[in-house]
Amino acid sequence: MTKKYGLFDTGLNLTEQLGSFSVPGIDMASLISAQGKNIDALTKANKLVLEGLQAVFKRQVEIMFQSMEEGAEALKEQIAPGTPQDKAIRSTEMAQGILERTVTDSRELAEIIARSNSEACELLNRRFIQSLEEIKEGLSKTKP
Repeated sequence: MTKKYGLFDTGLNLTEQLGSFSVPGIDMASLISAQGKNIDALTKANKLVLEGLQAVFKRQVEIMFQSMEEGAEALKEQIAPGTPQDKAIRSTEMAQGILERTVTDSRELAEIIARSNSEACELLNRRFIQSLEEIKEGLSKTKP
């Protein structure tokens, strides 16, 4: 025994239920298919963005470990024997190297994010154009 909730019978899936509707001038099967393609495109775009975020997180962890190693090296430099001037020169050189790597790392992270977003937007843009073509095609079929 199945329960009835409004228009939908809980014993059938939603696609079958919507496919059984008949609206003059509208091909419900095409409409359902198009929405499925839209959902698929959104799912793929979300996956691309998630993969980009994972790549950023992985790279940030690598950068953190690199920074910790550099910090340990800087500490060794400070306790190593040498004149204060030598230590100041080495510290300045090390700080310059860290600054340059920070800029490079920041640029790399920004590129990963931009690439991920670009791929996701391109995918959604292609689907949007396909959707417009499907609408145009559907409208041309309904002309008298």
